[in-house]
Amino acid sequence: MEIGIFAKTYVRPRLEQTLDAIVADGFSHIQFNMQCAGLASMPETIDSNTLRRISRTCRERGVHIAAISGTFNMIHPDLAERKAGLRRLEVLAAAAASIGIPLISLCTGTRDRDNMWRNHPDNSSPAAWNDLYASMYRALEIAEAHDLRLGIEPEPGNVVSDAAKARMLLDDVGSDRLGIILDPANILDGVSPALIEKRLNEVFDLLGDRILSVHGKDRDLAGNVVPAGRGIVPWNWFLNCLFESGFDGPILIHGISESEVPIARGTLLSLLATKRSDSER
Repeated sequence: MEIGIFAKTYVRPRLEQTLDAIVADGFSHIQFNMQCAGLASMPETIDSNTLRRISRTCRERGVHIAAISGTFNMIHPDLAERKAGLRRLEVLAAAAASIGIPLISLCTGTRDRDNMWRNHPDNSSPAAWNDLYASMYRALEIAEAHDLRLGIEPEPGNVVSDAAKARMLLDDVGSDRLGIILDPANILDGVSPALIEKRLNEVFDLLGDRILSVHGKDRDLAGNVVPAGRGIVPWNWFLNCLFESGFDGPILIHGISESEVPIARGTLLSLLATKRSDSER
């Protein structure tokens, strides 16, 4: 298990500078975003020169792209918006496959027209879920065509807002290409401190066999994102659950400023070193 980071955390004018900063901070695993290459997160087109540049720049620095951001509102109330998102997903999937990125992260979406992370009262409606299934089946056709996997993250503001809904979607869709991106800060949002460990156990019972990626994010009691170890997430307990689930991918830091990165990385590295030491005894 490695500690990685969202490449978007580093804001630089050139891709090469972004990756140099990532390596200088001790990372070799990232979640990529096409914004780092000067494009939109989900571009209409991606030229071959850009893909070669991304691949070459990462290879020269020993950086592995564990996942790429492909988030769009999968249940946007406007069908044209959903179709546009799926069209761009196909462009991104072809690009990811060509340079060996195995996983695309998705957003299950919201009925809110303006912000795909904001909750809406219609998210739990049958119509919203029907639209999610339609979008997801098409997304999985794209993933199958390009031999990729897709990850969804239970988000408080999205139609898949908790572990139970995520499990329902996984079971209903029935595809091994769809798995879970697990962010402890999100799944513990609004949970009483006394119930946090119980909630984590429930989440791993439901989703532990389908985790594809993990986020190293934390929140304080007011809901603000903070570096790992400075918030409500009981990282020792969480890492124990991860080890027991068999997950062996990177834990990707995100949601914090570049200046806060050393705090989060140091905390997670220290905890992982302790876990490894304990397991070797």
